[in-house]
Amino acid sequence: MYLGIKEVQPLEDYKLKLKFENDEEKIFDLKPYLNLGKFSELQDPELFKKVRISFDTIEWPNGIDLDPEFLYKHSKNET
Repeated sequence: MYLGIKEVQPLEDYKLKLKFENDEEKIFDLKPYLNLGKFSELQDPELFKKVRISFDTIEWPNGIDLDPEFLYKHSKNET
């Protein structure tokens, strides 16, 4: 099932709070990806905080985006 993202909120420790189209909220931890290619640019806390919604997913001003299906699959339910 394909679910787009409605809201994104940057959190401490390179985590993102995501709200999907079905109103489910999940947490995505970006830390494991911060040493991979262009993702290393997101180690800059100011750039990381500039995440925004773009169409049905998220992106940063430097052009990095993530597939909403990937985000849904690799995010954890809020506890």
